[in-house]
Amino acid sequence: MIEDWSHFLLPYEQAVEELKIKLRGIRKQYKDAGLQSPVEFVTGRVKPVDSIKEKMVRRHVAEDRLEEDMQDIAGLRIMCQFVGDIYQVVDLLRKRTDLTILEERDYISNVKPSGYRSYHIVVSYPVQMLTGEKRILAEIQVRTLAMNFWATIEHSLNYKYQGEFPQELQGRLERAGEAAFRLDQEMSAIREDISEAQPQENTNNPSDGASQQSNDDVSSTPNETK
Repeated sequence: MIEDWSHFLLPYEQAVEELKIKLRGIRKQYKDAGLQSPVEFVTGRVKPVDSIKEKMVRRHVAEDRLEEDMQDIAGLRIMCQFVGDIYQVVDLLRKRTDLTILEERDYISNVKPSGYRSYHIVVSYPVQMLTGEKRILAEIQVRTLAMNFWATIEHSLNYKYQGEFPQELQGRLERAGEAAFRLDQEMSAIREDISEAQPQENTNNPSDGASQQSNDDVSSTPNETK
């Protein structure tokens, strides 16, 4: 029986803090290189003891199997602006040598019946303790801001209704999830249109700019510039 939960959770807390720094470093490196970062921001948490105990009962997880069978005691969340950014982040994580990916679950291509969308990655991460190296399981969720908004509202409602949504409310949640995903798709399409238009703008004839400047000079009367 776990008598000292603070001691048990210490390596998980260390893993979360280290991973937050490392994952936030991705954004900093992109910015330093003058590139658009696929990472908007990163959050992390260690699951509260009450939540761990509740999940142990719900999932029939034995205490002596807790470290192996509960994958999300340490949890990280990476927020992205666009759906394409999610897969870019996943590729970056696959290339890292400081963690080992054990499992991937794509709930974007394979949306849950509830309407939930996100990309989940379970990793094994080594933390250095006084007694030596200890490998910790952590779950990294990668999602867009719209996906996160939906998931946050759904989670709070799930807590209120204890997972038993009225059918009418469940249908509304599913439709809201679809609407959020359509928003993601439309914003991605807008970004692509902007990206495609930029090279064309850069190749405009310089004389066009001179002509435009001339027209601007003619149209700028004293009354218009007050």
